Amino acid sequence: MVKIKFAIPKGSLEKNTFELLEKAMYRLRGQERTYRPVVDDPEIELKILRPQEIPMFVAEGSQDLGITGIDWIRETDADVEVLMDLEYGRVKLVVALPESIGFNSLPELFERYWKEGKIVRISTEYLNIAARHVKSYDVYKKWFKDEEPLVITPWWKRGTNRFVSIFLSFGATEAKPPEDADAIIDVVETGRTLEQNNLRPVEVILESSAVLIANKKSLNTPDKREKMLDVMTMLKGVIDGGKKLHIFVNVKEENLEQLLNNLPALKKPTISPLSAKGWYSVNTIVDKQEFLKLLPILRRLAQGLVVHEPQLILPLEDIPR
Repeated sequence: MVKIKFAIPKGSLEKNTFELLEKAMYRLRGQERTYRPVVDDPEIELKILRPQEIPMFVAEGSQDLGITGIDWIRETDADVEVLMDLEYGRVKLVVALPESIGFNSLPELFERYWKEGKIVRISTEYLNIAARHVKSYDVYKKWFKDEEPLVITPWWKRGTNRFVSIFLSFGATEAKPPEDADAIIDVVETGRTLEQNNLRPVEVILESSAVLIANKKSLNTPDKREKMLDVMTMLKGVIDGGKKLHIFVNVKEENLEQLLNNLPALKKPTISPLSAKGWYSVNTIVDKQEFLKLLPILRRLAQGLVVHEPQLILPLEDIPR
């Protein structure tokens, strides 16, 4: 029996990930006590890791599948296959400046500080993204051409341009300015934490969410590929199911054609005659966002409306073979 190794994230993505797996009919045990929870599918071996690490482990092949954020794929530059957006864990990676300094952008701060011979200190968990982004500014190219910003961790330093010093943050990045940093690059969800720490976002570098990723070699291994596509199908079924409603209505024969003509969402309804002559049952899936718009038509032309929220809608035609 071929097993696939599936890395799931610790931390901010953890709760939503376990909820997603459980909705996808995977029964889990032990996640509160161990980093190796047991799943009721014997062909899947789970391991809980930090989302920062998952892209590297999947790229290297020690894990076949993983759930992580787009931000960490970009930060690690990991060579993985992104199978699908899981549509949770949505955050923005932003540049934020202290309200007290009065600058509206990082290039504006750069220009002023460098004219005065000052060093700009940036605190972040995203060292590689920060260094690439700083180098992309025209003002940086004007002053320093292709010179690498100085990146500083407790263990090593790289780069030579001390006038931009990028410090590794181990968390609580918002607390660093103004004493320990002049700017930060960090993820935000609502922005309230920045506001509470007298910081203002001035630029969005990227938008991130949780994604399902795969090792490219594993994805091309027939036995593993089949199991990985099974997992992808189940997870996509949960996501699609959350956007749809399953409706059943009874309609008189005289109103059936008008009902179908007025409901463009009913593309492939199941239509069945009822035991009462002249009546039909219409059974179909509609978009949740469209339901309130459809309700007046259903109320006017049909009777006996029943609405279900499906747990899974398996999109078999959308999954690679």
